[in-house]
Amino acid sequence: MANHGADKPSSRSGSPDGEDRASEDRSLLHQRLAVQELIDTEVSYLHMLHLCASDIRSRLQQLPQGDLDVLFSNIDDIIKVNSRFLHDLQETASKKEEKVQLVGNLFLEFQEELEQVYKIYCASYDQALLLVETYRKEPELQQHIQGIIKAVVPQAGSSGLSFLLVIPLQRITRYPLLLQKILENTHPDASAYPVLQRAVSALQDVNTNINEYKMRKEVASKYTKVEQLTLWERLARINTHTFSKKTTRLSQLLKQEAGLIPRTEDKEFDDLEERFQWVSLCVTELKNNVAAYLDNLQAFLCFRPHEYSLDIPEGPAVQYCNLARDLQLEAFLKFKQRLEGLVWQPLCSLAKALLGPQNLIKKRLDKLLDFERVEEKLLEVGSVTYEEQATRHTYQALNSLLVAELPQFNQLAMQWLGQILCTFVTLQRDLAKQVLQRAEGSMAQLPHHDVPEPAFRKLVGDTLGRTSKQLHSFQENFEKVLPPPTTQVSILPHPKDWPVPHWPVGGQASLNLFLLILSGNRHRGYVPAGKLQLYHVVPSAEELRRKAGLNEDPRCLTPKPVRAPVPSIPTVNQVIAAYPFVARSSHEVSLQAGQPVTVLEAQDKKGNPEWSLVEVNGRRGYVPSGFLARTPSPVLWGWNLPS
Repeated sequence: MANHGADKPSSRSGSPDGEDRASEDRSLLHQRLAVQELIDTEVSYLHMLHLCASDIRSRLQQLPQGDLDVLFSNIDDIIKVNSRFLHDLQETASKKEEKVQLVGNLFLEFQEELEQVYKIYCASYDQALLLVETYRKEPELQQHIQGIIKAVVPQAGSSGLSFLLVIPLQRITRYPLLLQKILENTHPDASAYPVLQRAVSALQDVNTNINEYKMRKEVASKYTKVEQLTLWERLARINTHTFSKKTTRLSQLLKQEAGLIPRTEDKEFDDLEERFQWVSLCVTELKNNVAAYLDNLQAFLCFRPHEYSLDIPEGPAVQYCNLARDLQLEAFLKFKQRLEGLVWQPLCSLAKALLGPQNLIKKRLDKLLDFERVEEKLLEVGSVTYEEQATRHTYQALNSLLVAELPQFNQLAMQWLGQILCTFVTLQRDLAKQVLQRAEGSMAQLPHHDVPEPAFRKLVGDTLGRTSKQLHSFQENFEKVLPPPTTQVSILPHPKDWPVPHWPVGGQASLNLFLLILSGNRHRGYVPAGKLQLYHVVPSAEELRRKAGLNEDPRCLTPKPVRAPVPSIPTVNQVIAAYPFVARSSHEVSLQAGQPVTVLEAQDKKGNPEWSLVEVNGRRGYVPSGFLARTPSPVLWGWNLPS
């Protein structure tokens, strides 16, 4: 009885220890099950991602590539990160000791990578859902998509794409819950407990940051839209609310300018904005310069002197025409096409990409004025309305987005701009190389092709200097030379006993211009009429007074000079050649004295009467009009044609 009574207290005192051990065993069991659940669900999740990225996306190729990029976003990056995460997670499972602590450390190690890839996917999720809704409005397309998803993922059911697209969002939000479950089954005194606490907090921060990033992106997408509105459309948008809001902002701005209230200073953002404006200015200036360059290049390509006939059968002119034609059709045309495709179009895309940040910066200023007004009210009253609180959050989200992404945008824009400039320089260098290669044959025939470049530059400079001095000297001497004295002559009728002169006539002379004159020295003879000018009598002051009526003596009046009539070849069809003429180009024809000639036009294409278009022996061409004469007519012309 004593022994039995002694055993009872011992059994009762050992019961709590047994319960503690049983509770600890249950906690360890639940902990192992939680870790195993984490690994098993990660394997299943990664398998589903592979199905989306490979099987489903590859079968939806009938959708536009832009739609596929929105639907699946950066799913490939998520697969890479989670594959490495799963690999390390499975390695920790093989280590029984400190396994839980290794799991916590693993989450802390992948914290930043998980946040980077998942925030991009989550930010584009709403846009992907909008695409899914548009597909549902097209029955045939929706049926095709549902058939593909049902064949690959039968458990998706009628949800289709929506079921697949939400999986990454569910996974990133489930990580803190899985870690919390492991933490709950870990003894507080265990070394893994603080590590798991930090891991749970880190994953919660990841989800919070993703939500904030998603909200900032939504604000950015709202204010980066560039709408081309007319004046009437802008006026139609004005209502009482917008008018009140804009007047409040203007009042806030005027108070700041007057120094009545302090202005919010943000040195970090101001530096980023200044750099962005500098990049924007560089892009705008380069775009204007490239546009002017393209206009000048187009004007240069429209000028084609090599297409005109120079009537030079051979020599440097022909070489120039061949070289210019080759460059015009090949090198310069290809250069223009490459310039438009590799420089102009990327530059326009870069300028267009600047519009979004420019809009955000302008909106930030408006939201900053609203934010400052709300902050003043918060200090005075101590509370704000829900709408005012939303205004504060909007500014904070917009400012955070710009501060976070403007540095990256500025860096990428500068790299983009640098690549465009390098491409432009490379195209210029390639053009110069092509031109030199094509011109080597023509340059080899130049008289100074073997002269070194420095010596050739000196030779050209010396030649230009000498020519300039000669031209200057000629100009000075020409200004010092006095005009020849003028001799007054009179035109007389042709004496009947005078023969017709048999003088050789040049290409620019005309037989019709030989006239009989009487000079002031009482000499008679023939001279070309082209050497004569109408003599203008300059009246004296006394003569002017007489003309004005001060002196009415009619004997003092000076007769008006009469212009000597210059006879011309009448436009007749049939004439004869008065003198022989040898053609100098393909546009001219040769003549023999006395040869019958048919006149087609008594002037050239420019209306010059010194040349006539004729037909001789079936050939057409131009001849000097002075070499032609009508059929002998002594009565009309006053002379006989030379025999």
